[in-house]
Amino acid sequence: MVKLFDLGLIGGTFDRFHKGHISLINQSLRHCKRLEIWITSDTIANIKDPRIKSWKERHEDISSYIKNNYTSKIIFGKLEDSFGPATSHDSAEVIFCTKDNIKNCEDINLKRLQNSLPELKIIELELENAWDKRPISSSRIRRGEIDRNGNSYHPGEVIYSPISITKKAEGKLKNPYGDLISGPENNISVAMAEVKRKISNSIGPIICVGDVTVLGAQLVNIPINIAIIDGKTKRREWKYSGSIDSSRFSTILSCKNPQGQLTPSLLESCEQAINSCMSEATTTLIEVDGEEDLAPLILHLLSPIGGIILYGQPGKGVVIRKVTEESKNQCQLIISNFKPINT
Repeated sequence: MVKLFDLGLIGGTFDRFHKGHISLINQSLRHCKRLEIWITSDTIANIKDPRIKSWKERHEDISSYIKNNYTSKIIFGKLEDSFGPATSHDSAEVIFCTKDNIKNCEDINLKRLQNSLPELKIIELELENAWDKRPISSSRIRRGEIDRNGNSYHPGEVIYSPISITKKAEGKLKNPYGDLISGPENNISVAMAEVKRKISNSIGPIICVGDVTVLGAQLVNIPINIAIIDGKTKRREWKYSGSIDSSRFSTILSCKNPQGQLTPSLLESCEQAINSCMSEATTTLIEVDGEEDLAPLILHLLSPIGGIILYGQPGKGVVIRKVTEESKNQCQLIISNFKPINT
């Protein structure tokens, strides 16, 4: 029979409240009557990763979960350092952790002994795994690998062979998602200058899709991490495509992607470009034999949270779309409405 402690402590960032967090809370409450959850402050969290949500948002996410479960058993605190109240807490009996922070709990107990307080019982909790048998974590969600339930965002299971757009999928793409920046079609620098101002504080990679967008970004010196071009605009050859400066990119890739399709060739190039960008800070130009219009669907699924994808809206301007959990879910839904190409 499990001993039930009166009061337990658990601390963490609790960003993007996910299935693994729920498991940690449930496991903790099997060992104690009441639980104090100490959430890392914004000051500490922002040093770790500026993409982490605010303390208020993280607190609200957990609160929404416990309202229907453990309202009377849980109270919250703000963690301003690595130890929090644990070194001087005179009511707590147990502290919960994962294998990654056992050492911190041991250090807490050393300080408690120095404060003439009894050691806390340290209980290591099991981590919840994602689809690939690796633990679900907030950092993996921020990297864009998985959702909050541990499911993969990678579109490889759908685009293992060419797939074609359907009327249903096309209908979901009629209205641009994101922030449309208007500007004259004959002077792309106007809209791109405003784009540059708006994305100046972006965290993730900047990805430009389309010849007009790429050239416009280069004209106003937007630092492009990944660019995708096909030599056309409005599905016609564009005479200014030759003005794009390919020498600004450290890597040039080529792929095939016919009009109205998403192919393994395009997926492979996009994945290679993003992986190289994130691991080696390289810049990549992808030259598409065919059409790149649908590439943002793949790019959202592969990119980290906080990335910026820019693409043109013919006759209107440039669309800025930030990579978010919502954008990934939306793109996943749209791709699910594509159909395999009959071979």
